Amino acid sequence: MTVVADRRLATDLLDPDGSLDDLRRREYGRLDATATVYLDYTGGGLASDSQISAHAEYLRHCVLGNPHSASRPSIAATLEAERARHAVLAFLGASPDDYECVFTANASAALKLVGEAYPWCPGGAFALTADNHNSVNGIRELARRAGACVEYVPVTAPELRIDRDAMATTLAAPPRGPRLLAFPAQSNYSGVQHPLDIVAQAHEHGWDVLLDASAYVPTNRLDLAAVGADFVALSIYKICGHPTGVGCLVACRDRLAALRRPWFAGGTVTIASVGAGSHYLHDGAAGFEDGTLNYASLPAVTSGLTHVEAVGREAIHHRVGVLTAWLLDLLPTLRHHNGAPLVSVLGPATTAARGGTVTFLVRDPAGNAVDGRRIEALAGDRGIAVRSGCFCNPGAGEAALGIDAATLAPWFGRQRPVTFDELASGMRRSGHTLGAVRVSFGIATTATDAACLGEFLHDLIDVLAAPERMR
Repeated sequence: MTVVADRRLATDLLDPDGSLDDLRRREYGRLDATATVYLDYTGGGLASDSQISAHAEYLRHCVLGNPHSASRPSIAATLEAERARHAVLAFLGASPDDYECVFTANASAALKLVGEAYPWCPGGAFALTADNHNSVNGIRELARRAGACVEYVPVTAPELRIDRDAMATTLAAPPRGPRLLAFPAQSNYSGVQHPLDIVAQAHEHGWDVLLDASAYVPTNRLDLAAVGADFVALSIYKICGHPTGVGCLVACRDRLAALRRPWFAGGTVTIASVGAGSHYLHDGAAGFEDGTLNYASLPAVTSGLTHVEAVGREAIHHRVGVLTAWLLDLLPTLRHHNGAPLVSVLGPATTAARGGTVTFLVRDPAGNAVDGRRIEALAGDRGIAVRSGCFCNPGAGEAALGIDAATLAPWFGRQRPVTFDELASGMRRSGHTLGAVRVSFGIATTATDAACLGEFLHDLIDVLAAPERMR
């Protein structure tokens, strides 16, 4: 089946009534106007024209002031912040009676907030899956500094799913202090959707659970009333593109109250004194929101989530699933003139328990992996936006590419920091590949976008057959 024929098939399955393609024309027309094929939704979502217009119109016609005051503009900003909190909780199916929404600068700040305030102590533990964003990996430094044990639960190649036996062993260890488990609902590296029943399993053994939902919630419904995670981190711009600079920590009220902040800032305290050398933190979310909220952007949180709901999360989920299945079916059919495969998928090769993120290596006719940065550049020449690298997820990358601790150890503990290029060159000399190519689908992706990607990958067969064309 040709790529063009596949395009017709995908269109029939994607959008039987044409409503989503109409949405693309009305709300995301700048993609076609700029000849951009955007396939990096795991990196960042796209805002609709109506979101941007509505936010600009709102700011033109209202006066918002710093919320930490009782003036009319300040009260208006406070009300908008509360509307945005309720919109986030509703989006996640989280009752305001059970959960708080803390606004942060991004998902990384939400994760750091938990890491710095969790009651780590000698005998306590931090367990995390090898498949995690570096913003979760970084929490290990805070846990170690406080004397807590840090343990990674492995993921197994080739599908890069959590080793459930290892997870069960880790969770069943006798408690000796506060314990926190962290894992992503969906891998930002491979698209694997890890089992959310791990939350209940961890709770049975007395663990708190930090769920990174950043890659999951843009195209999947997360029901916190059913899942029950203690802490959930997410980014607004990954869901609806605008605003950037706003993340959220959604936390169970009782678990948020158990956190102990190591410092305070403006807005987090009821009173603070220089003379007395003491302070009192606000209860709830206000005690965790440092300084002034990004209050001019918070109305766009509400309208952005409303836009996604209006489009329909099930419709977005379906579209992304069909596109992912199409790509996974296409990739194994792409072969060099000598019969060697063009692509090796890193992660699940089917749509079972996976999202719309597909990561792969491109190989030359001899089977050698091509530098992902070169593939990204060639795609960019065609107006196709993909991503290359390790995607801030070294654990999943190491498991996918078969790089063990012994191979990596000599590169750490040096006086001078090692650059990515130096490590990549060293890995190549030892017969390993570092980095890959990632494609991800989202709300505005069309069958035509997918076909453009397929045609680009097909054309790589001839490009790689003539190495001088890679320069």
